[in-house]
This record gives sequence, C-alpha cells and structure tokens, in this order.
Amino acid sequence: MLTNEQMLVLDAGEDRTAQNGGRTVQLHGYLNMVCDRESCRGLILLLHGWEGSSHAVYNLSMANLLLNAGYDIFRLNLRDHGPGIAVNPYALNRGFFLGTLIDEVAVAAERVSALAGAKDFHIVGLSLGGNFALRLAIRNGEQPIHRLRRVIAVNPAINPLRATRRLDKHPVYRRYFRNSWLNSMYAKQQLFPDLIDAHKLSEHATIYQMTDWIVRTYTSFKSADEYFSSYRIHGHMFRDLTIPTTLITARDDDIIPVVDFYAFAPHPLLDIEIHRYGGHVGFIDAPPLHHALPDLILKAIEPCHSVST
Repeated sequence: MLTNEQMLVLDAGEDRTAQNGGRTVQLHGYLNMVCDRESCRGLILLLHGWEGSSHAVYNLSMANLLLNAGYDIFRLNLRDHGPGIAVNPYALNRGFFLGTLIDEVAVAAERVSALAGAKDFHIVGLSLGGNFALRLAIRNGEQPIHRLRRVIAVNPAINPLRATRRLDKHPVYRRYFRNSWLNSMYAKQQLFPDLIDAHKLSEHATIYQMTDWIVRTYTSFKSADEYFSSYRIHGHMFRDLTIPTTLITARDDDIIPVVDFYAFAPHPLLDIEIHRYGGHVGFIDAPPLHHALPDLILKAIEPCHSVST
C-alpha cells in the first residue's frame, strides 16, 4: 500500500487537438512522498504505457519499491488514462488521446518537477511512456525541465508503426488493447456525443486499422503510417542530447523488437541496456519471484544503490 498519497490535477497548457473546444489541458496524477523528508533522495516521474495508468500493477509495484528506496513518486496519467477513482479521466479534456501530444506532457512534467524543490528530478517512462520520456530528453536542450538529472525509458516504443504491427500479430495482445481502446472511446463518446463515432471504430479488426480510421477521420494525418512516423524516435535525434538518458530493453520483448535499438549511434550521454530476458515491461526474476525493474532503474540513477527486498 502506497503511503501519503495525494491526487493532483495539473494545468498542462493549451489544448492543441482539433477537438479542444477552447479549453486548456488538464492531466491528473498521484503523488507519494517519503515520510522522512530529510532522507528524500529526489522525485521520480513515472509515465505509464498506452491504455495503462497510474494504478497499473507495474506502476504500483515500481512506485512502492522506489518509495522505499527514498524517492518521492509522481504517477502521471496521460490524457484519457487513469483509474477513475476521484475523477473521470475522460471528462477532463474534450479532445481524445494521441501519441503526438508531447507538448502537454512536457508542461505537466515541468509542473511536477517544481514539486522536487531543490532535490533532483528524474523521469521514467515505460513502453509508450518510454517514447514520451525520450522525447522529453531530446527536447531538454531547448526546453529544459527544472532539476532534471536523468531520463530512463523501459521498453520504449521507439518505432510505433512496427510495435503496432507486432501487437496485431498476437491475438491475446490485440484483443486486450483493442477492447481497452474501444471501451475508452465509448466512454469518451458518452461524454461528448459529437466528438467521435466509436461504433464505426469498432468495425475495424486490428489496432492498425482502427488507428488508420481514427487519424484519417479526425486529424490532419493522411494515414496511420504518417501518424506513427510523426512520433517515431530516430537515432539522429539524440545528436544534441543534454541529459543522461538510459534505455532498458530485452531481447525477448514481443512488442518492441530489439533490432530497433541497433541503429542508434553511440553518444556519451546515451546508455543502452539490452537484457537477454525481461519481456515487455516484465523483468521478473524466478525463482524466487522478484521484480528486477526497480533495481535496474535505481542502478541507472545511482550506480551504487539497489533496492532491498
């Protein structure tokens, strides 16, 4: 059970989606602070994956162990994501979630970083959240975030098109994410009936086809390929990297192929860890069962520090 939890709604700046209705973006998240304030090592912002949330099992598990290691934790929910405990995440913004919405995440990250005060601030993103985290690292030279010391991306979706194609090849993954996304869109349609036709979206069988229909119908993108390309992470983007950045991935990840990472040129501030096993945001050692990911994150932040279990 996480301690000292506060739910916060953040002003994340101007809503730049086509369906914004003239409102500013509101994103919400959950702050957990270590009880002994003098021993606090800093603040870590956690960014979940697509159709995940602040309360996803992997997020709660990591937050608990990192909190015990002395770090304050802020689990941010991306637009239209969240547990729906104290606020309806679909009601916060009229426009629906897109992977291109980096500006609002950057504003929210800056808001969260202010909570660190004089302590160090770190960003950890997983899967699609890892894609967002890397884009924040790349932007940091021109748009620095207060006290940001390191960015860590775990199984980041650096090539969204390839990741989506692979996801569609796995019936279990495809069914889960398709149903979850449809439920999100039906919830959005119930609140904003004129915003989207979730019934027509349900006529498409794959995540790729759904994405293609969504972006052709409601955005300026001409195809899913163009949309996915707009937030793909290319190796040359790290050329002007100004913040230490760690990528953690696994050779047996079914969704994010390890070959995507081989094209990245060496950079003194870029560290790429490719583990033999770990799956997609798994990293469970057995036996005995042990969630190794918090250890990997702490070692990236503080090489001599590890989690006690």
